[in-house]
Amino acid sequence: MTKEKKILSSTQIKTLITQFARSILTGNNNPDSIALIGIHNRGIPLAQRLKIILEQKTKTNIPLGWVDITLYRDDLETIGPAPLVKGTKIDFDLTNKNIILVDDVLFTGRTIRAAIDELIDFGRPRSIQLAALVDRGGRELPIQPDYVGKTIKIKDNEIINVKLAETDGIDGVWVTRKK
Repeated sequence: MTKEKKILSSTQIKTLITQFARSILTGNNNPDSIALIGIHNRGIPLAQRLKIILEQKTKTNIPLGWVDITLYRDDLETIGPAPLVKGTKIDFDLTNKNIILVDDVLFTGRTIRAAIDELIDFGRPRSIQLAALVDRGGRELPIQPDYVGKTIKIKDNEIINVKLAETDGIDGVWVTRKK
């Protein structure tokens, strides 16, 4: 039996996303300059939730897109001969936008590096800011979140397991021991 410890409830996740929205608006005084990019998989529903809150607060249409970093990974050769590519959707101009890159868990920084590489292929934003629901430390690259929901230090034999209603049927974040 795998031992799990719940570290964020559905209510806490909602509160953190609302706090992200307030902080983003404080740090970006022009809502027209903000655009959201979710990272597959769970960064997308987090970005969608954030979009709803930002639009309610600003009465402004906030562009939303997403990136699939599969082909930008620095370990592509280790994931097999036919990686599953889920697709990228950025159907707006990035020029002069303050991009809020959204992901569920920040760990080594390699996913974020790959996402930034992909974004730059689409244009030159004014800035790229990072919102991560959970920061678990262990960085291998000098990447830090601008907006973080919860910082937690875990053991090497543990993982952060984020579940969201849109992808998993339930909201919550757990620390789970690796099998």
